[in-house]
Amino acid sequence: MRVCLLSTYPPIECGIATYTQYLNEALHAHGNETFVISQHGAQGRAVFPVFDHGSGSFAENVFNTSTRMTPDLVHVQHEYGLYGPQKGVAIIELILRYRMAGLPVVVTLHTVTPPLKNEERMILKHIIDESSAVIVHEDYQKELLLEHFGDMIHAQRKIHVIENGIREIEPIRGGKEKLDLVGKKVILLCGYFRPTKGFHKIVKIFPEICAEEEDAVLVVAGKTRHIEFDDYRRELFIMLNQSPVADKIRIFRGQFPQYTFDTIISAADVVVLPYELGGQSGIMCQCFAQQVPVVTSDLKAFKLLVDRSGGGLVAQSDVDYKELVIKLLRDDALQQKLRANIRNYVKECAGWSKIAALHTSVYHSVVDVPYGKARYVYFPEPEGY
Repeated sequence: MRVCLLSTYPPIECGIATYTQYLNEALHAHGNETFVISQHGAQGRAVFPVFDHGSGSFAENVFNTSTRMTPDLVHVQHEYGLYGPQKGVAIIELILRYRMAGLPVVVTLHTVTPPLKNEERMILKHIIDESSAVIVHEDYQKELLLEHFGDMIHAQRKIHVIENGIREIEPIRGGKEKLDLVGKKVILLCGYFRPTKGFHKIVKIFPEICAEEEDAVLVVAGKTRHIEFDDYRRELFIMLNQSPVADKIRIFRGQFPQYTFDTIISAADVVVLPYELGGQSGIMCQCFAQQVPVVTSDLKAFKLLVDRSGGGLVAQSDVDYKELVIKLLRDDALQQKLRANIRNYVKECAGWSKIAALHTSVYHSVVDVPYGKARYVYFPEPEGY
């Protein structure tokens, strides 16, 4: 099948961009012919930068370019900030254009969190009504949509649950050696700096952890996108630099391309995700790719993934973070059990190869053309051909 993916895309720094890169590669490996329509700045195989954020001609430009490339369907990666002002309302015009042209549209909704704001409900209503299929990552997100839009025709049938994929790779070995952390018990905070990630909570309690675990080291590997949350970043670094155990804190800077980021994660004994807001976590999936256990907040999506995978522990309060981190640092058998759980979970349930197959099944369910016994033929071009 020939699939057009609409999304941000690397090297643009965005969690949706990273997700789409992995999905694109997995769909391609699954025998689909794919191309990506993205913002200016995106790069890669069959990636076409077409639009600017907030462009008044967004829908027309994307429609004209994508339809000239004759996809069987369009798969939109949706988040409210991706497609311009007013919660990205321009995406509705684009979906209507595709519908009028008879082209199926699948939309993955990456941000479905209660309570729904009025503007979000307005946009979601039109997306669900006009799309051929909708994908969310958790059952509770489907239930929330049906609670608000269940009276719409075909809403139940249209909404599919496909969880976030995880890369199927061998964990990097020797990460601690590369980062001069041999003999240390490494607690990692990683990702973009923003207040809702709660990094400051762990920095605050780290001296208490050190009092009980003398080999504990806190590694901070993060950055800000553009200049957003610059005040928070400054406050966090003041906390880090003035910590009474600053000599046990390591701060890593850089752009963190994939191998570098993987190496940093692989050096961790535990990654802490004290998020105060959010849906599914791309960072947790990055950790699971390296089979590193996590201690997370009790956000619903986080707790559900930890429960499904058996790959971490859930903190119900700020006090829990200290106790659970120390528990993991001290209990090698528990660490190994969680790592084994993660490995099995990726293999059996959430590896990108399985997630790509589920997406392909949704695609086939909405491409309504009487091909009969016709077989779609596509062979990825060998390197150097």
